[in-house]
Amino acid sequence: MVTFTIIIYEAPYAKERALSALRFAWTCDVEGHKVRIWLFENGVYLAKKGQKPAQGLTNYGQMLEDLMKGGTEVKACVVCADARGLTQADLIDGVKIATVHELVEWTVNSDKVIVF
Repeated sequence: MVTFTIIIYEAPYAKERALSALRFAWTCDVEGHKVRIWLFENGVYLAKKGQKPAQGLTNYGQMLEDLMKGGTEVKACVVCADARGLTQADLIDGVKIATVHELVEWTVNSDKVIVF
């Protein structure tokens, strides 16, 4: 088993980079690896509650929730969330607002770090 820390910078729905990151995370999980997701910059919007994407678009929030049900930890950068007016109450249950110190800990204790 490998531990992956996946860092996502990209906002949902604007481009496909965030979707690719979540698909990669899902595949790692399915293959039995440990997965942790860190949301940076506009990536914090992936964890916003109440997403209602247009018909035919993937619901990124639902993907995060499904990953967390499987044991994936998800944290959002506190500075990034604050800058965008997001509080813990705005985020999907289970996503934790955290400091970069926690990302450093994850990085040190990961086998692989992937950035999207």
